[in-house]
Amino acid sequence: MSKHKTPNTQHAPQPDSLDHQPILDTDDKNDKPTTDTIKASEAQKSTILPDDLDSIHQLISPLDGQRIALSATKQKSKHGFEYDVVVLGAGPAGEAAAMKLAKSGKKVAVIDPRDQVGGNCAHVGTIPSKALRQSVFNIIGMRRDPLFSSVTDNFQIPLNKVLSKARKVILSQVNTHKIFYQRNRVDIIQGWGKFVDKHTLEVEQTGHHDEGVKTVTFEKAIIAVGSRPYRPDFLDFDHPRVFDSDKILQMDYVARKIIIYGAGVIGCEYASIFTGLGYVVDLINNKDQLLSYLDNEISDALSHDFRQFGVRIRNNEEIDHLETFDDCVILHLKSGKKIKSDALLWCNGRTGNTEGLGLEAVGLSANKRGQLEVDKTYRTATPHIYAVGDVIGWPSLASAAYDQGRNAAGFMVGDKDAEFVDSVPTGIYTIPEISSIGKTEEDLTAEKIPYEVGQAFFKHLARAQIIGERSGVLKILFHRETLEILGIHCYGNHSSEIIHIGQAVMKCGHTLEYFINTTFNYPTMAEAYRVAALNGLNRIF
Repeated sequence: MSKHKTPNTQHAPQPDSLDHQPILDTDDKNDKPTTDTIKASEAQKSTILPDDLDSIHQLISPLDGQRIALSATKQKSKHGFEYDVVVLGAGPAGEAAAMKLAKSGKKVAVIDPRDQVGGNCAHVGTIPSKALRQSVFNIIGMRRDPLFSSVTDNFQIPLNKVLSKARKVILSQVNTHKIFYQRNRVDIIQGWGKFVDKHTLEVEQTGHHDEGVKTVTFEKAIIAVGSRPYRPDFLDFDHPRVFDSDKILQMDYVARKIIIYGAGVIGCEYASIFTGLGYVVDLINNKDQLLSYLDNEISDALSHDFRQFGVRIRNNEEIDHLETFDDCVILHLKSGKKIKSDALLWCNGRTGNTEGLGLEAVGLSANKRGQLEVDKTYRTATPHIYAVGDVIGWPSLASAAYDQGRNAAGFMVGDKDAEFVDSVPTGIYTIPEISSIGKTEEDLTAEKIPYEVGQAFFKHLARAQIIGERSGVLKILFHRETLEILGIHCYGNHSSEIIHIGQAVMKCGHTLEYFINTTFNYPTMAEAYRVAALNGLNRIF
């Protein structure tokens, strides 16, 4: 009778600590575990079962050298160039394009001559001028308020002193936007870029630590170099009494009188600022109406308030020549008039910053205003070169430039939601503000569209009375049969904010009834929409 060995089968208990070792399954003929068994044992030994998680504490130290990393998410380039896209300019248009491209997996570099991001918008344009305007608005409010007027002096304040707040805002904006580039791993190259062939740029570096010329290759490029004030050759802008809208931010003396030549957006904004500071302002306009592209009623309201504040508006005038002296300037107009003043601020036009870009190397040329022509996808005549922002002309607004940059990048990467920006609200930061979107009364009359008008005057609104608004109006233009909203025009402080309610309603396709059937907080400036809608509806018969 054969003798059978009874198998000694043991089931290892679930270990409750790392000291408990699993029982190895060994061969009867050999007490030593096999190599495979040892490996299996070590693997099982290092495996932590779910029931053990509460009882095991793994010690982690940032000093132990162990790191967890992910593979790079940037798309592998097949073109062989250093960058997928190079963006020239770090203003709103350039920044928006760079962020969109980086988030789409592209390797991006931004080239800008300043040592801080933000472009002209942050340093000499939108941000400092609007911060300056707000400071002046606060000064005006203090002087008008009976509670403070007795302790507020009426002396003129140096522009440089008022700009102290603007400098803090600029610094804050720069620091905020710098983080965006770092977070999205966008390279910033400080210097002046110039095309040398269709896929190569030479950058004359201007950084504190970088010198010489750096060569950068790219598959595609976006030109977002912005614009600068137009300077006619017959004016000496080196003279301390002759300024443009960039140089004026360096003015450090009090001028009792100032001439502003050019009554466009920038000229009118600075007319408000200097009048608020107590200057005597002569505003020279080469047209017969201020901001003639606006709704006539809005333009007339601005002219009326300017005159009330002491601005001398001189329409249909053109410069003949300017005499400069140590203590004054004398402007000679073609009409024969002469105006003596302490300083001249030239605000007559802007030109694109395309000089020195080497556009001929990529088969492009700018027009006489330094601007580039693009198609509905922001592509220039050279297919792999795009352009956005002030350098392509209308509307030359920071708000539009940001959207143009983002959409140009979207077209570049094949984003189906990218679109050409052609509906932009006007925002003019005079005192009071002006903002509008859509058709004017003059447009609708010329197109023979049956429209009606609803108005709300700010002086009748409780919120306006509380905050002391003396003037302002909201106009809603709508189709008298369908009640479709055709245009919205707002004049008065906070107009640049108020307009966006109407913009959203228009874009969503709502009619005038939306404002009538919507409850607005009370008291608010937004309530003007309900008042204007009811006013307009009462005109329908």
